Amino acid sequence: MSSKRYPEDFKIDTVKQITERGHPVAEVASRIGVSQHTLYAWLKRYSLPEGEDRERFVV
Repeated sequence: MSSKRYPEDFKIDTVKQITERGHPVAEVASRIGVSQHTLYAWLKRYSLPEGEDRERFVV
């Protein structure tokens, strides 16, 4: 079984679908073809910590 690599900007946009637009994890995972486990890992990595200022994370 091969694993597909996704660009970082794709992962960030996917996380925003959940965190900013309120789409359910299961729905987004199904639509883009990744497991919910993978999507939760992306959420953990690319979501802003509670109370953090967005400007600190802008590259």
